[in-house]
Amino acid sequence: MDLIETVMTQDLQHSQQVVQTFNPAPSLPELRLPKNATDAHVHVFGPQAVFAFAPDRQVTPQDAPKETLFAMHEKMGIERCVIVQSTLHGQDNRVIEDALRARPGRYLGVVLLPTHVSDAELKRLAALGVRGVRFNFMAHLGNPSQSIEQIIDFTHRLKPVGMHLQVHFQSQLIHDLSLHFKKSAVPVVIDHMARVDAELGDTHPDFAALMQLLRSPQFFVKVSGIDRVNARFPFQDPAEPYRAGIALARVLVQTYPHQCVWGTDWPHPNHTHIPDDGVLVQALSEIAPSPEAIERLLVSTPQNLYDFWD
Repeated sequence: MDLIETVMTQDLQHSQQVVQTFNPAPSLPELRLPKNATDAHVHVFGPQAVFAFAPDRQVTPQDAPKETLFAMHEKMGIERCVIVQSTLHGQDNRVIEDALRARPGRYLGVVLLPTHVSDAELKRLAALGVRGVRFNFMAHLGNPSQSIEQIIDFTHRLKPVGMHLQVHFQSQLIHDLSLHFKKSAVPVVIDHMARVDAELGDTHPDFAALMQLLRSPQFFVKVSGIDRVNARFPFQDPAEPYRAGIALARVLVQTYPHQCVWGTDWPHPNHTHIPDDGVLVQALSEIAPSPEAIERLLVSTPQNLYDFWD
């Protein structure tokens, strides 16, 4: 058993089943976002009566349909979005397709697919607005059904349809996985700041490995999840939550300004607490503390990576 499989199997034994919800009345941030501001990482759950949840799911969250997502974005001043398929719906991507049809060109998608999917299906999804395929290397989400070698081979089929590879992994796996990701034929987007432990600071080997990867323009990182990487002690000071997560996000944005995108991660699945999306938006004033920085993070870099057409 290799390191990747060992770590994931060990952590899976300690996973807990929880019922996940989102904040139905998030606060209104003081920060005014620029035109075409992009939330590059959200999910849509259900409604279950229309889009069934996967039978092997570990949790059953409340419905978080596209209409609720749209309303949250309108309140926050977010005009563009990338919806990422959740394991809650598995490889049945109809829930994303439905949302993309509701706001074509403004809302794009990243899906879950087997590596043996047909080229015709990849082309169909690309035309609809799907921009990438995600693979999880997280214990609570289950082991990938494909090997890392198969996934990298698959990237050669993603290239002709303009899709990228999106990866979500436990931070200690970055050292082994990086060797494979560097062989990708398409850009690689890393979720949630590689799920590093923000309390360990920016000198920890896992964060250093992320910074090293980003020296290649082939790699992008989502500075989403300030609430996840700071999850053990998010409210050391209730007036200033997620300090450690914000600090790491700011380092990434300052060092690699053209390779960072941001997302709320609404409706916050598999979390230790329910974040206030208004607080997450307001944190952008510290993560990207100038008009130029926030424009790059929320508008120009997402446009270059995802190619919105609205």
